[in-house]
Amino acid sequence: MSVFAGLRCAMCKTEFPTEALYVCDQCLGPLEAFYDYDAARRTMTREAIADRPRNLWRYRELLPITGNPRTGFDSGYTPLVRAGRLAEALGVKELYIKDDSVNHPTLSYKDRVVSVAATRALELGFDTLGCASTGNLGNSVAAHAARLGLTCYVFIPQSLEPGKILGSAVAGPHVVGIDGTYDDVNRLCTQVGDRYGWAFANINLRSYYAEGAKTYGFEIVEQLGWRYPRHVVCPVAGGTLLPRLGRAFRELREVGLAAGELPRIYAAQAAGCSPVINALESGATHPEPVKPNTIATSIAIGNPADGYQVLDTVRGSGGSGARATDVEILDAVELLARTEGIFTEPAGGTTLAATIKLLQAGAIPTDESIVVCITGNGYKTSNVMAKRLREPTRLGRSLRDFEAFLAAQQPATRTSV
Repeated sequence: MSVFAGLRCAMCKTEFPTEALYVCDQCLGPLEAFYDYDAARRTMTREAIADRPRNLWRYRELLPITGNPRTGFDSGYTPLVRAGRLAEALGVKELYIKDDSVNHPTLSYKDRVVSVAATRALELGFDTLGCASTGNLGNSVAAHAARLGLTCYVFIPQSLEPGKILGSAVAGPHVVGIDGTYDDVNRLCTQVGDRYGWAFANINLRSYYAEGAKTYGFEIVEQLGWRYPRHVVCPVAGGTLLPRLGRAFRELREVGLAAGELPRIYAAQAAGCSPVINALESGATHPEPVKPNTIATSIAIGNPADGYQVLDTVRGSGGSGARATDVEILDAVELLARTEGIFTEPAGGTTLAATIKLLQAGAIPTDESIVVCITGNGYKTSNVMAKRLREPTRLGRSLRDFEAFLAAQQPATRTSV
């Protein structure tokens, strides 16, 4: 079933062997996987996909592995929720939440990309898997490495939330806290990978890792009955997901699984870390690095590795972007939970808050289909919401106590004189 043909520079189109390579040695552009689409069309039909297991490997032909999948058999195929109550609150006609907050096994979209990277790591003969992480990626790398019996190193900023540190540490990796930002951590991991010959999911395996993000887009279209939504709003951190949504939509058209106008894609970032939005507004072709300062730590990457591809995808689709303040982010987290029962982390709050701003600005019409990308679970970062919510009501154990409490909740009845 594999039609994976090799690696190619996204900029100068130079081709490379299928090794642990991620940067073009001719122009320093990023390397991407490419495929034999003619071969894919022969086996990748709607009927064939429908008969496959409901995981990310149902789109196996367009994923960069050469043998059998080794992990991720329960990852992907997360719900696409028709968000009726939220749509009513926002005054829109057709709104969906693509909910990777319930992805398996670590409750974020990162289980998609790590499933592919970890499988490819084994195919390339690595015995140590690592990552630079703001939390969710570390959780996923640790879990998949444990399942595969790989030695694992998770490098994180020391300021990371305790819940996300715990989510990695429980699987038994070496967790290494670095005194610095994510960008400092990423630079160190690049050096470590070169020095020790280890596989880093989001560095020297990035060409393979990034392809797993396409499955998020494949699923959106399949779950809509093989039709494209009109608008998709996506959070941006390092920039892995957004460009691969665009690529997923194009590839589905290339192999004949979907037709029609491609979606407009919009970038969402926190106001305290918005290099991509800055570049969209200024007209720059590459984001200028910034120093992150936001509660949305999972997307607090000041120098996004795929920033150029994000900008190119957004502009090429006819989309745009918006930034949200920390208060707006938390308001959106609460709104989503109270209308649809979905508890997302601040990255998801950022995406919904940006969607609201784009609707208010008229950038997204209210009468067209919209998909909001939710990529992580709020229970990992519950501390950010704790001070905003009311303490539980404390009562005695008798029915009389409860009845008195209930009566106190009723509005006072006005008596006319």
